[in-house]
Amino acid sequence: MSTCATASRDLDEPLAGTAATARTWLLLEQPGPWGAKALTSSHLDPEVGRALEAAVETTGVRIALIRRPGRHADCHTPARPRVYAAHTVPGNAWLRSHVVDDPRQLLDLDFAGLGAGDHGGFGVPHTGDPLALVCTNGKRDRCCALLGRPLAGELVASGEEGVWEVTHLGGHRFSPTLLVLPHGYAYGRTAAPAVKEILQGVREGRVVTEGCRGSSAWERPGQAAELAVRRAAREDAAGALSVVRTTGDAPRWDVTVAHTDGRRWRVTVAQGASLPPRPESCGAALASPARMDVMAVRETT
Repeated sequence: MSTCATASRDLDEPLAGTAATARTWLLLEQPGPWGAKALTSSHLDPEVGRALEAAVETTGVRIALIRRPGRHADCHTPARPRVYAAHTVPGNAWLRSHVVDDPRQLLDLDFAGLGAGDHGGFGVPHTGDPLALVCTNGKRDRCCALLGRPLAGELVASGEEGVWEVTHLGGHRFSPTLLVLPHGYAYGRTAAPAVKEILQGVREGRVVTEGCRGSSAWERPGQAAELAVRRAAREDAAGALSVVRTTGDAPRWDVTVAHTDGRRWRVTVAQGASLPPRPESCGAALASPARMDVMAVRETT
């Protein structure tokens, strides 16, 4: 039986401009099984999950559950779960880690501040390997389990230290999907050798654009525009480019991308429809997902 990921790959659906949007990610360790809506259908207290969902609304923070790859028996639940917070906006990107005695403690966080890039002293700076978050939640879409879990396992077996499974990154049809922190670039249709190259790039302060869906710091038109400028300017430095202005509305935007050296580009992005129709998730009706098409990239003075 064909899957949504197979259909998307066979139809060569473009990846750029499809990343989830989040200026800041908050990741809570929660082993064991995950339901389709994991914050309220896992071993996390659903009351806490609902409260966290409500607390992050409109703040620019996206919350997800993570667990180490492998078997997920309840006996592996840590006494004190690990929490990561990562801000992804260039010029102020950071990744911090903490352990909590009770996930309820997270409700005391200043989520608006986190979304704006102020960690408020949360945890300590993460100094280890970059985080490679692989979506594996088969309850949301079977492709994430069928393709994501083997990828996460292969990465761990190869010696990568920062690998976690994550509940949801959006875009099931691009499975296996990956988010890399601290810079917040998302990838689709990834294989282990490509992920290792991506992670080595992060260690060296570089962004690999092959297979990249975009930076979660930007809205979808900005994601596509920034990647287009990276390719046009042959710029791979992680913090070099920022989306500083977006004008217009669907189906057409003008996006201004700025370089730290003062250069600027005006990028025209148009929203198109992916044809022929295909399922956006396994078992869903056929649809024509929106796509971000870069129409022009012009360097300005």
